[in-house]
This record gives sequence, C-alpha cells and structure tokens, in this order.
Amino acid sequence: MKRATYFLSILGALLFIGSTAKAQAPEYRPNYQFAAGLKFGGYENGVSAKYFMDEKTSLEAIAGLRSPHGLVITGLYELNVKAFNVEGFRFYYGFGAHLGAVGAGYYKRFNGDDQLYTGNKILLGADGVIGLEYVIPNSPIAVSLDLNPRLELATGPFFDIAPGLGVKYCFK
Repeated sequence: MKRATYFLSILGALLFIGSTAKAQAPEYRPNYQFAAGLKFGGYENGVSAKYFMDEKTSLEAIAGLRSPHGLVITGLYELNVKAFNVEGFRFYYGFGAHLGAVGAGYYKRFNGDDQLYTGNKILLGADGVIGLEYVIPNSPIAVSLDLNPRLELATGPFFDIAPGLGVKYCFK
C-alpha cells in the first residue's frame, strides 16, 4: 500500500507540474528532431527512439528486454510542452500500446505480488506515459524521468505502473 501511495503521489506531482507548465508556455519548440538511446524501466530495460512529428507531437518506440526472458515493444504518442519556463526542460504525456512475449518464470508486479508464468505468454495492453525530459545545454544528450501506467489485457486484466529513466543522443 505504501508503494501505491508513493507512486500515486509522484504521478499527481507530475500532473500538477504539467498543468502549470502548459499554462506558462503553451508554445514549445523541440531541441531536436530525433533521439535514440537507452531506457531503464521498472520491468523492461532496452533501447528507445523518439521522433518529433511537429513542434508539440512526438512518437516514441521502446524495445525492452524483460527479465528473466522476454521482449516487449511499446509505442507511444506524446504531447510535449515547455516545463518550468526553462529552455531544454519539457513535460510530456501520452498514450500507446505494448506487445511482447515472455517465457516461464516469476515477473515483478507493481503491487508486490510477483506473477508466475508456467509457460510462454503473450503480453498485449494499453500504456500511458507522463514525464519530464531535459536536454543538456550545448550537448546532444537528453535525460528523462517518467511514469508508465499500463493495463495488461492478454495475461490479465490488471493495472501496473513503472518508473522509467531514459538517456538519449539527440540528432538535429
């Protein structure tokens, strides 16, 4: 229960920051067109790529390995706004879906009850994202911190949430 309260508090804080950021600076110009890097999450770790379709809209793809043996592909549609009225800081939020497969073994779940799969399973569900990204000035490096709520449908249904840390190399 403490864990749920902690993550919901963080999510609420990010929502508050995002609404404040949107009110202060609705116009946002991305510092880059495309970025690729690493994503470290609560359940999967892997590679990510983010592409800006226009000044406020981006697409992000993540291919993550899930321990002990699994692969999950996630696609996200994200909206971006300037945060804290600071150049290089952006708040982003959005939604998407994931598809993957896992083998037999124990898998972590948000509520602390690990899930045991006795055989191969398909993962399929809906995803959300809410986070902050910072492009380091005079550098092609961006770092991000986010929360990824997830509704697992294929092996559920159940709700899960995981924190994520990203490090990306930005291309103009």
